[in-house]
Amino acid sequence: MSDFYGENHRELQREFDSTALATRLEEMIIKSELDEHDKGFIATRDMFFLSTVDHENRPTVSYKGGNEGFVKVVDEKTLAFPSYDGNGMFYSMGNLDANPSVGLLFIDFEKPNRMRLQGQASITKNDPLLSSYPEADLVVRVKIERTWVNCPRYIHRYKKLRASSSTPGVQKKTPFAAWKRLDAVQDVLPQKDQGKFESEGGLLTMEEYGKKVEKGEA
Repeated sequence: MSDFYGENHRELQREFDSTALATRLEEMIIKSELDEHDKGFIATRDMFFLSTVDHENRPTVSYKGGNEGFVKVVDEKTLAFPSYDGNGMFYSMGNLDANPSVGLLFIDFEKPNRMRLQGQASITKNDPLLSSYPEADLVVRVKIERTWVNCPRYIHRYKKLRASSSTPGVQKKTPFAAWKRLDAVQDVLPQKDQGKFESEGGLLTMEEYGKKVEKGEA
C-alpha cells in the first residue's frame, strides 16, 4: 500500500465517505517525475510558494519570484531555482539546509491552474547554474518525490500588472533595497551594502520605511 496517505488522512476520508475517491485520485494524478506538460507549465511561471520546516519543526511558507522560467527543469526529476539577495536572514535557505524536505506550489492566476510538488532540496556551493542567475547568492536543487496537478477551483483570477523592479534583469540596474537605507540597520549591514544609503536617497526611519511599504514603494 502507498504511504501517500497516513491514518489521519484515512480517518477523515472515512468520516466523509471519500476513501475510495482519495485512493482513485492518488492512482490517477500522483507522479514521481515531470512530464512534458508539467515542464512547460513550470517554464512559464514567474513565482511560486516554498514550504520549509525550521529547527523547531515549525512550518513556514515563503514567496519566491523572478523572471518567467527562473525555475529551471534540470531533468524529469530535478528542479533548480535561485536564492536572490534578501534581508540577510536566510530563513528558508537555512531551513532546507537543515531539513531538506520541501513543498512547492506553482499557480497560474490568469488561467486558473496549480501544481504541487514535494521533494528533497540541496544547496551546493558554486553550483554550475549560479552563473545563469545574475545577482543570486545560491542555487537550490530539488529532487522530486511527488508531484500532482490540483483542481483549479477556488483560484481567484488575477492579472499581472508589471514585473517587480527588484527582479534582476528587469531594469539595467537593480534598485537598492529600501530597507537597507534604514538608520537602525546601518551598523549591521554586510560590508558590500555599507555606506550606499548616501547615493540611494539617504537614510530612512522605520516610520518612513513603513509608509513606503504601505504604498508599495519598498
